[in-house]
Amino acid sequence: MTNYSKILSGTGVALVTPFKSNGEIDFPALKKLVKHISKGKCEYLVPLGTTGESVTLTMEEKKAVMDCVLETNKGKLPIVMGLGGNNTQEILHQLETYDFTGITALLSVSPYYNKPSQVGIIAHYSLIANASPLPIILYNVPGRTGSNLSVDTTLALAQSQPNIIGIKEASGNIEQIMEIIRSRPKGFLVISGDDGITFPLMCAGADGVISVMANAYPKDFSNMVRLAKTSDLKKAKDLHYTYFPLVPMLFAEGSPSGIKCVLKEMGIMEDHVRLPVVNVSKNLAEKIIAFVKS
Repeated sequence: MTNYSKILSGTGVALVTPFKSNGEIDFPALKKLVKHISKGKCEYLVPLGTTGESVTLTMEEKKAVMDCVLETNKGKLPIVMGLGGNNTQEILHQLETYDFTGITALLSVSPYYNKPSQVGIIAHYSLIANASPLPIILYNVPGRTGSNLSVDTTLALAQSQPNIIGIKEASGNIEQIMEIIRSRPKGFLVISGDDGITFPLMCAGADGVISVMANAYPKDFSNMVRLAKTSDLKKAKDLHYTYFPLVPMLFAEGSPSGIKCVLKEMGIMEDHVRLPVVNVSKNLAEKIIAFVKS
């Protein structure tokens, strides 16, 4: 039996999707990014999530991104693919028709815009879990979805659905996340969805992070998580506070505009985004660039 709590522990990277100035996907830049992250010793890759601007990609583009990531990765790192939404039947259709060869697990965001009840969220995820050929990681991000995946709902799904193996928790509510950590069944992953609070969550018993910042700083960020897991808290804390000032800048004017500004300054890719997201302002870009240079 696959030990997902070991395979997907540590740092996963919420991959950005690079674009050219004409709006097309920049595949050479995507390959460069995957190699950069792999060299940085992160534990796994997470394409087609929020940071990958997946909601602006066509189905054909999503397939092309996955093909590029799989080809470049060459099986070196596990891959968790983003596959979720607010149309339950459409997700079920994709689960029936998509070729998931080379993919380890699926990250499925809680339904957005519909603002379902907790009963509706449980029914949604239960259908997906039963239909999926791969294990599911829940994704709670109420700041984007408009509804919170409560502690009781998370635990109910964790206990009743063996195919649901963890949660990416991006509620920012540390008490809520700690209660999930305290009460979860054995082997259920609790993954930070916020770079800025990953260190304290690791100290509280979280299993790792799906990180935006690790696109740019995979070596240091993944090392911070590993150090925290081994209780080398002094070194982990030092790394946490080294990069902590960058976190609010990454999200001040929308994501992934901030991290793409960093990656452009590092020479990894250009900073083009797709509407309705726009580039960071000149003032914020100057602050981000000053941090990168420092």
